[in-house]
Amino acid sequence: MNGLRDPRVPLTAAGLAAVVLGAALLWNGSSALLAAVTGGVAGLLAGASLAVASVRATRSRYRSAAWRWLAAGAVVWVAGVGVRPVAEGTPFVLTFADLLLLVGTVLLAIGSARTARRRAYGRSLLHYVLGAYLSGASLFAICWVLLLGPAYADAEEPGTLVLPVLCLLATCAVAPAVLAARSAGRRVGVAGLVTLVAITAEEFVTALGRLDGGGTVPLAVLPACAAFLLLAAAPWSGRAPVRPPRSAPVVLVDGVPLVLAGAATIVLAVRVIAGAPTRPVAVLPVVAASVVLVLLVKVFFLALTTASMRGTVESGERRLMHMAESAGDVVLVCDPDGMVREMGPGVETLYGYQPQELVGRSIFDYVHSEDAEAVQSALRAMTDDETPDRQSACRLSCRVRAADGTWRPAESVATRHPSEGEDLVLISTRDVSDQVALRNQVAHLTFHDGVTGLPNRAYFEERTREVLARRTGARTAVVFLDLDGFTAVNDSVGHAAGDHLLSQASRRLRSALRTGDTLARWGGDEFAVLIEAGGLSGSGGSGDAQLAIDLAERMVRAVSAEPFRVADRDIVLTASVGVAFAEDEITAGDLIRNADVATARAKELGGGRVEVFASHMHADVVRRLELAADLQRALLAEQFAVEYQPVVDLATSRVTAVEALVRWWHDGAYAPPRQFLGAAEDTGLIVPLGEWILTQACRDVAAWRASSWDIGLSLNLSARQISAPRFVETIEAALAESGLPPSALTLEVIEEMLVEDAEEVIERLSRLRELGVQLAIDDFGTGYASLALLRRLPVDIIKIDPSFTSGLGRDDALTMLTRTIVRVGHDLGLIVVAEGIECPEQLELLREMGCTRGQGYLVARPMDARGVETLMPTDVSPLQNTA
Repeated sequence: MNGLRDPRVPLTAAGLAAVVLGAALLWNGSSALLAAVTGGVAGLLAGASLAVASVRATRSRYRSAAWRWLAAGAVVWVAGVGVRPVAEGTPFVLTFADLLLLVGTVLLAIGSARTARRRAYGRSLLHYVLGAYLSGASLFAICWVLLLGPAYADAEEPGTLVLPVLCLLATCAVAPAVLAARSAGRRVGVAGLVTLVAITAEEFVTALGRLDGGGTVPLAVLPACAAFLLLAAAPWSGRAPVRPPRSAPVVLVDGVPLVLAGAATIVLAVRVIAGAPTRPVAVLPVVAASVVLVLLVKVFFLALTTASMRGTVESGERRLMHMAESAGDVVLVCDPDGMVREMGPGVETLYGYQPQELVGRSIFDYVHSEDAEAVQSALRAMTDDETPDRQSACRLSCRVRAADGTWRPAESVATRHPSEGEDLVLISTRDVSDQVALRNQVAHLTFHDGVTGLPNRAYFEERTREVLARRTGARTAVVFLDLDGFTAVNDSVGHAAGDHLLSQASRRLRSALRTGDTLARWGGDEFAVLIEAGGLSGSGGSGDAQLAIDLAERMVRAVSAEPFRVADRDIVLTASVGVAFAEDEITAGDLIRNADVATARAKELGGGRVEVFASHMHADVVRRLELAADLQRALLAEQFAVEYQPVVDLATSRVTAVEALVRWWHDGAYAPPRQFLGAAEDTGLIVPLGEWILTQACRDVAAWRASSWDIGLSLNLSARQISAPRFVETIEAALAESGLPPSALTLEVIEEMLVEDAEEVIERLSRLRELGVQLAIDDFGTGYASLALLRRLPVDIIKIDPSFTSGLGRDDALTMLTRTIVRVGHDLGLIVVAEGIECPEQLELLREMGCTRGQGYLVARPMDARGVETLMPTDVSPLQNTA
């Protein structure tokens, strides 16, 4: 609408209005022609304004069409006004001028109605038309009683009321639609409606003026002129129209006609009671009869509509019950006390009852007694008007007894269901037995192990927290059990067989414990037992502790008492068990950790035993962790150094090789290897540390050999180094980078490495032997290697353990064993090296036995690379002094 604003048009319209109003002021009321001219000017101005506005309103074709209808109506009405002075006195009910005025009025009504765009009735056009007629007839009856009736009673020659009545009906027909409209063109529609009201009023005044042969009343045209001027200005106004509430259509279509009919009835009743004498006229009875007839028709249609709506509601209820039963629900209707009024057929399928046998009975006969009170309270709260915050629906959970006597969990939705003045409840019930069973199964799997059926780690931790929270004077204990060697079971017979063995082990452990003890599978091959304070009988103290230890030992015996039968073979296992007792203020996590630490200690000591947690165990674990972290940082910071211990020829006193030893500069001093090599082996840091030692030692020895010194290098290997992914390639790279020939490198392994994982160790060492690297068995005589291994693995050197060397000359058995090792080595063509030579007597006996090489503190202590370089021009003095 803002796009239509043009300041010149409103000014022009205002000027023309001033002219018309000035002419009216000069009018003495005696000139019908002047009245016609005034009305014509106003109507033509409205028609021209609407026509121009319709052309410029390009955004809304619907609005443009409505304005064209209004423009046409205004023009036709102007034509009727212009013809009226000429047609006065024509002996017809409607003159030609009246027909033009009627057509113009109808066109204005159509244009006003089209500005509303949407209809103001919600049910049918007939309902709307009846309401419009009822409004028009009621208004006519009121006007007749108050104004028209007395005038017509006194008139000698009554005139016709056809035109004003038709204008009144047209106005009543479009008024609800226009007043209830919420569209942007509502402003023009309201102006059109005001114009229709003004025209209707003018026609009634004109009809009164024609009584007794009178003519047109000139002043009657002024309201119509003002209305047309308002209609002319309406399209150009920029103000947004005031929108009526959304309930306006219902009020205007249904409420207003009834109010007007009531007002007409009151006016008629007052007239009858007052007994005002009037001339008999047939108009009023006809109007009254038509109003009654219209009311009867509306009542009839209202009854039909009500019946249709009730049928729709009942059909919707049937569809709702059918849909609920199709989804597996049972639908029933009951009163607030639970008495069943209706029962759906689905109850037979779901619960096994016949629907007719449940009607008239209480639902609480079939609801579990523990749930009945909550269900009854919910039903009464829904239907009790005095309940604050009353809800129209609620959810119920209860257990329902089926025909076979079983209790089945159910979930229901209850809604208010008013019926024939009674407040009932509609309940849709669904059997959720499968869902509850699934939830229970999920909850069981959440806190239980799927292999053994025992409680799992989460359950055990929560149970331990609960027991410690309510612990009294007696002691609570946690026992950890680890199956020794279980990994080999999975590797040999498979994980399925391993799971079967775990199931057998869980049954044995359960039988070894008491009823009140909590046995859980912690994970892998570990089990945990919680011995509660009340379960440790006795007066507390040492008695409780001894009872827990006895249970732990009973578990060890239960595991190792007889073999496990798995995959058609017998498997013998032992168990390492750790016991930890709850102290004051200890948490569940710390108690479980202590038991695990004790179990690890039992495994370190060989397994098949019970260890009780002591505080130093945890300190040792923490110390090892800290040591591992320090080793990691030391490796990055290059805090390690290599020292060398010379190996000499016992016959010539010549240094033939050096053994590389690692030292760690830690806390301002060198830490001995025994303090950190174990931690390096456990954490895997021995692999990068060994590679660094190998690279550094190869460089040093290669530099010495470049000075025409024929010297070799010995290096100890661990199991982790040999099993590393690129072990052989690392050796090759170190030799190639330093230029040290493979024959100058001797790699030492202990006997246990040749027994454990023998195939992989021998395969990798054989590849190095093929490269020319020499191999030596360190600490020979202390392990379990057989002489057959010496044939499978081509060994060049065997090194006698220092424990044999230390007993030479003092222990005849050790002396004999040492002599035997030297003789076997000679017979196999191996070089024999004696370790730990610390006194001249040991040196003399080794020479006598024919041992060719040796090392020890008597020969030379470990030294750095500069110390080794001092040995290049001369032999080692201790050997010379004892020669």
